[in-house]
Amino acid sequence: MDIEIVSVSKQGGRPYNEDVFGQWSDGRFAACLVADGAGGHGGGDVAADVARSSVLGALAASPGLEQGRLRHLLEQANRDVVARQAEGGRLADMRSTAVVAVVDLEACELAWVHAGDSRAYLFRDGEQVARTVDHSLVQQLVNGGMIDEERARLHPQRNLLLSALGAPDGDVEIDVSERMPVRVGDVVLLCSDGVWEVLGDRRLGEILRASLDPHQWIDTIDAEIGLLAAPGYDNYTAVAMWLRADEDTTEPLPLQP
Repeated sequence: MDIEIVSVSKQGGRPYNEDVFGQWSDGRFAACLVADGAGGHGGGDVAADVARSSVLGALAASPGLEQGRLRHLLEQANRDVVARQAEGGRLADMRSTAVVAVVDLEACELAWVHAGDSRAYLFRDGEQVARTVDHSLVQQLVNGGMIDEERARLHPQRNLLLSALGAPDGDVEIDVSERMPVRVGDVVLLCSDGVWEVLGDRRLGEILRASLDPHQWIDTIDAEIGLLAAPGYDNYTAVAMWLRADEDTTEPLPLQP
């Protein structure tokens, strides 16, 4: 199995972009990350960048899909963000969500780990078959049957997070998936809330089914957000991991921002 990765990250209607994304591969394992920083005055982009460097560096040193290994990625990233908060100033209250997906291209398995409301999706035959569950107030309302997913993405308190990297004393909620089998044609999407809040899960699937390749999918996501988002809309980042037949390309990818 081989993989093609395509991404977009833009500041939207904000003064600067506090989202980051990254990817890494050694030929067998391929990993992608999206992190959405928060904290104001530019601190969020630092938190997100710290998370990216921490996670991708740890993966390069010790790749794998074991749940303990994946949980440790975000536990260490949380500690690294907290360490930078000690510099004070604009960094003192910085936080970041994070979602990481790792594919074992030899075993044809996928696993992901996340904290916050940046999401990972698995699509098969154009249909959503798995998705992370947000650590947010509105997700609790959904879980309790008080509102549905469509109302949740438009809820006025949708940005109130219950977990994010940068929590002191390790007080961060982290969820790790089981290993999931994947096959040629499957697509993994990682995205910040600036994507799913505007488009919703149903529309993301519709665009995928109308797309011939990951470039077309990501380009259309980008274009529709620009058309539909309200003034002052959030930063948005989307990374597509498109699984395809092996083309005998095993050159490792370097760490990439």
